[in-house]
Order: sequence, then structure tokens, then C-alpha cells
Amino acid sequence: MTGSVRQDGYPSSGGADASPEQRLPEWNGDHLADPATADLDGGGELGIDPAELADEDLIREMHSLHRTRLDTLRHASDSALANHLRRTAELETEYLARHPAREVDPSRLRDE
Repeated sequence: MTGSVRQDGYPSSGGADASPEQRLPEWNGDHLADPATADLDGGGELGIDPAELADEDLIREMHSLHRTRLDTLRHASDSALANHLRRTAELETEYLARHPAREVDPSRLRDE
């Protein structure tokens, strides 16, 4: 992750002001490649494999994560945020694998 160009007085990188990905040694992508070896919170529970979820359950799980995203980003511990990021990536990757030709709303497209 690169530092941002910020003009608001907040640091953009380094030390305690670094992003969770930079601060957490476990956030290196390995846990996405092999979920069986991941143990971000020490509890060993990583949730149900997204591939085993029915479509309705997958959508419900993603909705729950997106609903709690801002609170997690602002107030959760580093390990909870890393877990949230990991789980969001897993669920969204599964959704895209199931729906590669998902419906795109034309009003959401930008003119290029």
C-alpha cells in the first residue's frame, strides 16, 4: 500500500499511523490463499466456507459485513479489522465467481 497525498494534517503512512495491512504481520494475503492456515483472532473460527453457502446466505453475510464496515474500520481492534477485511474478500470473491456476468446498472457507469 502506498502513502496518500493528504493535505488535512493527518499522516499518510508509517508507524502507528500505518494502515492495518501495513501494521499487521498476518495481513500478507497468505490467509486468502490457504484459509486452513489462517488464525487471525486466535479463535480458529473463520466462518463457513463461502462456497458452502446458499446464494441467499451469501448475500445475507455480505450485507451484514457491509452494514458493519464503518464501525469496524473506526472502532475495532486491528485483528478484528483484518478479520473483517479477510471475510469480506472471501465472500465477495465467491459472489463474483458465481455471478461473473452480474447485472451492471448503466447509471453507475462513468463516461470515459
